[in-house]
Amino acid sequence: MTRDSDANTEASARTLTDGGEATLDPWGSSTIADYRSLFEEFGIGAFEDLLDAVPDPHYLMRRAIIFGHRDYDRVLSAMRNDEPFAALSGFMPSGDPHIGHKMVFDELIWHQQQGGDVYALIADLEGHAARDLSWAEMDEHARDYLLSLLALGFDPEEGTLYRQSENRDVQDLAFELGSDANFSEFEAIYDFSGETEVAHMQAVVTQMADILSPQLDEPKPTVIPVGPDQDPHMRLARDLAARTRYFGVTEAYASFEATDAERDLLAAAHAALDDEGETVRCVEAADWIEAEIAADEDARDGALEKLRAAGKEPLRPRVRFVDQHATEDAFEALIDAVEGEKRVFEGHVDAFEMDREVAEDLAREVEVAHGGYGFVAPSSIYHRFMTGLTGGKMSSSVPASHISLLDDPEDGYDKVKAATTGGRKTAEKQRELGGKPDECPVYELYAYLLAADDDAFAERVYEECAEGERLCGDCKEQAAELMREFLAEHQEKREEVKPLLEEADVALDVADG
Repeated sequence: MTRDSDANTEASARTLTDGGEATLDPWGSSTIADYRSLFEEFGIGAFEDLLDAVPDPHYLMRRAIIFGHRDYDRVLSAMRNDEPFAALSGFMPSGDPHIGHKMVFDELIWHQQQGGDVYALIADLEGHAARDLSWAEMDEHARDYLLSLLALGFDPEEGTLYRQSENRDVQDLAFELGSDANFSEFEAIYDFSGETEVAHMQAVVTQMADILSPQLDEPKPTVIPVGPDQDPHMRLARDLAARTRYFGVTEAYASFEATDAERDLLAAAHAALDDEGETVRCVEAADWIEAEIAADEDARDGALEKLRAAGKEPLRPRVRFVDQHATEDAFEALIDAVEGEKRVFEGHVDAFEMDREVAEDLAREVEVAHGGYGFVAPSSIYHRFMTGLTGGKMSSSVPASHISLLDDPEDGYDKVKAATTGGRKTAEKQRELGGKPDECPVYELYAYLLAADDDAFAERVYEECAEGERLCGDCKEQAAELMREFLAEHQEKREEVKPLLEEADVALDVADG
């Protein structure tokens, strides 16, 4: 990591401990006061723990702007081993694409450059259902989003562009996923009520189909770059991916079923009592747990009851294949495919000579061979919200807060010049105390966009501000000039790639159809 990364990580840590309660609303205007709370409350992992394993990391990763992940290790493993993986993100065409959207464009393009199958979609069904957007206005904005994506480097010949409303495969998958979802969980996840329109619920299921659709040809690790407010979608998508599977694969210790908490107690008992050549009996494990373990009362009571009922049955580690909704042929094929010692029950198969990873691969192989999806749980990476130029969250509905990728370069210049800063009230105080780049929307412009891949430049701006060498007027002037140059170059490139968009197999005029 560069010094710039270290500086920004430290700055991020200060932001992360500011306090506040994390609320995640996929359609709201929520901000995250305390990013670190997401690690504890929602199980999001720290991206910095993976950074050393990322080949040629994007500057958004190096600067801790991408701060979290779910199960991204799986994607990195495929990337490093030249195995198939995918990335996907969607864009609701509710307004002009702005510099906040550029982060996601960049993340998709980077994954494409690393060899991934990359998908970019226009979420027009969601826009129509959740935001009541007309098809005509979405047609206009869809073209603008895709042009900017192509102008920034997306290769349409190597990737896939589509609209939800025109993708039959996605809609068919959404119908299938709908049979594994129910209103009560939508109520719990999204606070839906009896007043929620069915179309809105249908749009959610369609988004789940978008997330899983890169695996329709073959199961593979798939990453979805999102802001943390979209995490409810990711958790539901991961749940649905598991529910569609023919087989669940778990660890087990006896013929009976156990909860995760009970299984932890069985593992502890086996580890304590196992002695080579001596069989551990369930009743012995029950005695040991009762004497030695003070655990959650429900888990402890449940484990003791099941162990005593099993009596003299051996307590032995094994991998269990659970029949969730496999076809009869698939279940029989799985039984035949499990090598070594095994026990077959009405609803599951226990394998005694197979580790968990091999078992999961086998379950997926049998499932796909018998017409199942075999979905790999989708991964995600999370980026920080970009602060609006006027403070608060950057919003398409507040023109002064953001810079559109379609803004006239002179207007972009003027917006930066008028932006809020993290500077002191006077130049004298700035030189004496230093500025506050961690709280400055203008510094974010350098870190997120204007410094591009030049970490040394981003670091220099940060340090000069923090040490009082850089005054806000000069800093904004430099940023404004760079923004004007970026917009002019980007819009010139948009003109150049228009033929690519016309050649791409994506519907642009749904309203006219």
